[in-house]
Amino acid sequence: MENKKIKRALISVYHKDKLDEIIKKLYAEGVSFVSTGGTKSFIESLGIPCDTVEDLTSYPSILGGRVKTLHPKVFGGILARRDMEQDLAQLEQYEIPEIDLVIVDLYPFEATIAAGADEATSIEKIDIGGISLIRAAAKNYKDVVILASEAQYIPFLELINQNGASTTLEERRWFAKEAFGVSSHYDSAIFNYFDGDNASAFRMSANGSKSLRYGENPHQSGYFFGQFDDMFEQLHGKEISYNNLLDIDAAVSLINDFEDITFAILKHNNACGLASRPDLKEAWEAALAGDPVSAYGGVLITNAIVDKETAEEINKLFLEVIIAPDYDLDALQILTQKKNRIILVLLNNKVPKKQFRSVLNGVLVQDKDLHTETTGDIKVVTEKEPTTEEIEDMIFANKIVKHSKSNAIVLAKGKQLIASGVGQTSRVDALKQAIEKAKSFEFDLEGADCRWLLPDTDILNIKIKLKKHIWDFFHLRRK
Repeated sequence: MENKKIKRALISVYHKDKLDEIIKKLYAEGVSFVSTGGTKSFIESLGIPCDTVEDLTSYPSILGGRVKTLHPKVFGGILARRDMEQDLAQLEQYEIPEIDLVIVDLYPFEATIAAGADEATSIEKIDIGGISLIRAAAKNYKDVVILASEAQYIPFLELINQNGASTTLEERRWFAKEAFGVSSHYDSAIFNYFDGDNASAFRMSANGSKSLRYGENPHQSGYFFGQFDDMFEQLHGKEISYNNLLDIDAAVSLINDFEDITFAILKHNNACGLASRPDLKEAWEAALAGDPVSAYGGVLITNAIVDKETAEEINKLFLEVIIAPDYDLDALQILTQKKNRIILVLLNNKVPKKQFRSVLNGVLVQDKDLHTETTGDIKVVTEKEPTTEEIEDMIFANKIVKHSKSNAIVLAKGKQLIASGVGQTSRVDALKQAIEKAKSFEFDLEGADCRWLLPDTDILNIKIKLKKHIWDFFHLRRK
């Protein structure tokens, strides 16, 4: 299909980066402009003439700016089908000029509620005119180009620099698709604000699409939707995979529960090594000692800045990913010696408070488990009371088992993960697996703390004493 020439553009935006280049190029191509308020002043500051929407509609902005563009002379020029004589006749009858390009963005509703604004302020940030212009222009993509956010500025600028002020049907359809993505995300945010905790419907929208090499297995396609760069800065390494992302998610959730200097090693979303120590190098060595076999090819995370001394020890191991709040320069020089090693800086450890997953023909949603037990949550029901160190180990082990796949058993001692049995169909098998693993690495289980995680049950604290292979269990239940 032949290209459509842009002759007239309606522009009304907040974000103006790169907009000047677009306007100058369009003006050089003979495009005229109509705009509102601040955008009109911006266009005129470039030495380019611009009509006002009020001149077009013969109506002023009313109701405190709530009604500016909602008028047949605006929407008629956007929605008119250029291949229908009846539509064109009505444009002529009512003196409505055609509008071939709409550039508009929306009031920052999400940013407003994220800042904790009151309801009255939030309601005023629900865009009416902008969202209507977006939908109208996107609907009539056969004749009109729509730029619904600053994310489309650069693609459009590249297009007009190459082809002039004209677009193909395929290009206009792409911009329309992007515009409906903007409008649907915006409406989802508004719905979720009004719905609150009622859970009357499931509306989840995530911007930013990243195609992955494959999904969990090579024969599965995979995608990530979200703003990964808001949470991490990748300093080095290969492209992050689907399975990497699952491990990274598990690692961040796990490390968030620890305040002491802690190092954790994960494989298949479970901790295979974890320790808290006053010194980072000591924490790494103790974490690795928990299971040096499983640590191979693992995902590492710490809540402390990685120094050179620790990096030298880490570099002895093959690993997929390392995550830290920062790295000393000389530590980075060591860690980047491996070309494919993924090195991430954790910029923001905040995670959503809700979790969801697809099930059957629907979605399961639950609150994320953000609760961490403290000494105040433990009630002693045995004659012999645990020591302060034993209670600290119970809390330490409970943090780990909380993030392990059920059925799970965690054995811990001295703020070190000694061994774990995870993902077993029987708690007995999980315990056997944990004990065998601890023995294989020659750990002394005398006085170790055992925590288990069972489906649909409380987490139990069990104190283990080994006497000629006889195990005594002292149950310390939560309140």
